Amino acid sequence: MFLFPNFNLYRQVIESMRVAAMKVFLALLLMLGVGGPMLAGQTALAQTPAEASASQSQSDRLAALEKQNANNATAIAAAQTAGDNGWMLVSAALVLMMSGPGLALFYGGLVRKKNVLGTMMQTFAMMALVTVLWALVTYSLAFGQGNAFIGGFHNAFLHGVGLAPDPAYAATIPLQTFMIYQLMFAIITPALITGAFAERMKFSSMLVFMTLWTLFIYSPMAHMVWGKGGLLNAAQAGRIPCLDFAGGTVVHVTSGVSALVTAIFLGKRLGFPREPMPPHSVVLSFVGACLLWVGWFGFNAGSALSAGTLATSAFVATHFGAAAAAIGWIIAEWIRQGKPSALGAISGAVAGLVAITPAAGFVTPISALWIGLLAGVFCYLMVVKVKSWFGYDDSLDAFGVHGAGGTLGAILTGIFANSTINPIFGAGKATGLLEGNWHQLINQIGGVAIAWSISIVGTLIILFVVDKTMGLRVSEEEERDGLDLSQHGEEGYDWAH
Repeated sequence: MFLFPNFNLYRQVIESMRVAAMKVFLALLLMLGVGGPMLAGQTALAQTPAEASASQSQSDRLAALEKQNANNATAIAAAQTAGDNGWMLVSAALVLMMSGPGLALFYGGLVRKKNVLGTMMQTFAMMALVTVLWALVTYSLAFGQGNAFIGGFHNAFLHGVGLAPDPAYAATIPLQTFMIYQLMFAIITPALITGAFAERMKFSSMLVFMTLWTLFIYSPMAHMVWGKGGLLNAAQAGRIPCLDFAGGTVVHVTSGVSALVTAIFLGKRLGFPREPMPPHSVVLSFVGACLLWVGWFGFNAGSALSAGTLATSAFVATHFGAAAAAIGWIIAEWIRQGKPSALGAISGAVAGLVAITPAAGFVTPISALWIGLLAGVFCYLMVVKVKSWFGYDDSLDAFGVHGAGGTLGAILTGIFANSTINPIFGAGKATGLLEGNWHQLINQIGGVAIAWSISIVGTLIILFVVDKTMGLRVSEEEERDGLDLSQHGEEGYDWAH
């Protein structure tokens, strides 16, 4: 029975295998039919966020980028405004420090002790008087819209002087910041004149004189050099573009020349020059001069009206000019008198600061050294030689330092001005004489001549009017007693008794 195969058994096995194979095949078909779409659905669900991101239109993406760029630009502009505004507010405070305590101490130490408070009070009075005048009308006359010689009344009572910038003056700081900064210049300018008539003008007359002087001399000069449409405004293509970065003509020439006119008009102090009238405290003057030097960085570097590279250049030029002038004065004094004095050193530094003022934002550091050195020697000769030749009593040498130094500095600016420091006339165009622009020297001389003319004529008229209406000079008895007692009823040094 084992010799013959069992065909029935074979057929059963084959049939079982066929059925099993069919079941496996059907199971595979079922998986492909149902599982495939499920897997495809899972794949679709997994790609949905990416597809959603990709589905954004190109215009939407561009709009988002533009918005981001605009936000960045706004943030950058706000940061620049904050930086520039912060520097300008500090500069304004530094310039005010030049008046009080700087100039008050400097002048106060140079007079006799019976006049120390009266002299310091004159400077302090300018801080109050000129501020009120500035708010009422003087700012408008100096910087408001007008003609080539004087502004109008549009900004009287500070109308329209708000917190938005005025691009005509400074695009990154509020107009009020510009206004308050310029006020500090208007304060110290008439205060400088007081050095010429120290120890002999009535306080009441001084107030009236300074009010009229600020209105009719400072305002038009400031407008011509710095104001909109000004005749001498180089930054806005004035008809006679005169380079005056921080006030060589506006501040120092006008005050210095007016000081000379006032000293001559008033006459000499009692006993001058027979009686010795030495400074009662060079120590006070020394401290005051150091404060002036520090404050002058706000005076000159602040005139860049921003915290950029031009401010740096003006800062460096200011310091170099003052240092070189101090050395120049010391050398000249040492040669002539055999000894260098502390008073000479600080006077030289102030002379250098005066001379570099119009040039600070236009010259290289080495040119600043030359300007300072020349100013130190020149102003020394004006104080020591020229003053004695003509015999006028410029009590504290306001003309010898500010008038002479400002005139020299304004002219030297036309020689040394460099377009790499400040291309005020356009990129690639020569600025000063050494660069080939000889015509600028003529403009500088013209600007100085205008400042001299306005100061001489205007000051004479004002002095004449005040003298005829209320009198300018104290009586002989009051002058002998001193301004402290006669004008203010107090003394600077009660302990001296």
